[in-house]
Amino acid sequence: MTHRREEHTFIPESDLEGVSVDTLAVRAGQHRTSELEHSDAIFPTSSFVYGSAAQAAARFGGDEAGNIYSRFTNPTVQAFEERIAAMEGGERAVATASGMAAILATCMALLEQGDHVVCSRGVFGTTNVLFQKYLAKFGIATTFVGLTDMDAWRDAVTDRTRLVFIETPSNPLCEVADMTALAALARDNNALFVVDNCFCTPVLQRPFEFGADIVIHSATKYLDGQGRCLGGVVVGSQKLMEEVYGFLRSAGPTMSPFNAWIFHKGLETLPIRMRAHCENALQLARWLEQQPAVEKVYYAGLESHPQHELASRQQDGYGGVLSFTVHGGQSEAWAFVDATRMVSITANLGDVKTTITHPGTTTHGRLSPEDKALAGITDNLIRLSVGVEALEDLKNDMRRGLQALET
Repeated sequence: MTHRREEHTFIPESDLEGVSVDTLAVRAGQHRTSELEHSDAIFPTSSFVYGSAAQAAARFGGDEAGNIYSRFTNPTVQAFEERIAAMEGGERAVATASGMAAILATCMALLEQGDHVVCSRGVFGTTNVLFQKYLAKFGIATTFVGLTDMDAWRDAVTDRTRLVFIETPSNPLCEVADMTALAALARDNNALFVVDNCFCTPVLQRPFEFGADIVIHSATKYLDGQGRCLGGVVVGSQKLMEEVYGFLRSAGPTMSPFNAWIFHKGLETLPIRMRAHCENALQLARWLEQQPAVEKVYYAGLESHPQHELASRQQDGYGGVLSFTVHGGQSEAWAFVDATRMVSITANLGDVKTTITHPGTTTHGRLSPEDKALAGITDNLIRLSVGVEALEDLKNDMRRGLQALET
């Protein structure tokens, strides 16, 4: 007698308890239509219809669950949200139009006039501008401190501090924060601890395990992995994410269904890609460290990195981003960048294609000279987001850059 497993339209959360992040990347947030498709459907619709006026009223009033309008309810977006929340170990995720929209939505939902933020100095340049210029207009003050200086963190916290915000590893110098210590500091001062986990993804690092309240991603980076579209996501408790969702519903920095489908599918290969990025980046960092024209390499996987031991405890790999300085200044750094032929000169990161940029004039170009100096963004600094090309081919392209410095 042949037994046939009952078909189902989704995998219950209980069936995924205790499985690895590799399996969650493929199976969590999997919803099927009545057609029981093997892949995932896209719902490219602006709105949804109802069986009656009464049902429409019940949906809008919150008395009946279901889709209403794709600005804040869409099955494809929900599937992505469920998958990344499961991978991070959070209760709920809220997807946004970009990584910066994820940070903005978090701040607008959870902060108010008179509140104070303590932010690590080594963050993406636009994150710095958002806090320092735009949130300041609404009476939200920000103090920037060195990521690894715990005394500075303690000194910066006030009775108005509501958010402790970090990237770890940092962009672009790959500094690593002690998340357990910062989580305790935030908790003791009734502040929320927010971690931008863009560089590591949940494959390599799960900040909730170290006390984070909220995890943020620019999905544009590794979650997609192929440079196809923009998106962001915020992960946290149901209570906190309900506030973020409320802002999203009203203000509308929404992820499109198509982009959500891209990210949802991208997550399926994320574990495999992240391990390949890590392997290439570590070998390339070690090789660059031996080159006479290279002054210093910044990568947590190197034993020379000051937080190497901490990174080894907190992370399951060291990521695909590294930075290095060459002897000289901006002209030498630009000469190195321009001499490469295979890698892409672009400020994006996290792609399977290796990218190279000069942070001082791109990602951190809007910072003042003083802020650049405090953040360690020097004229001779170059950032690499190492892809999955053959290692020897990457070395050969780096040799072109090194040769340009010899002329």
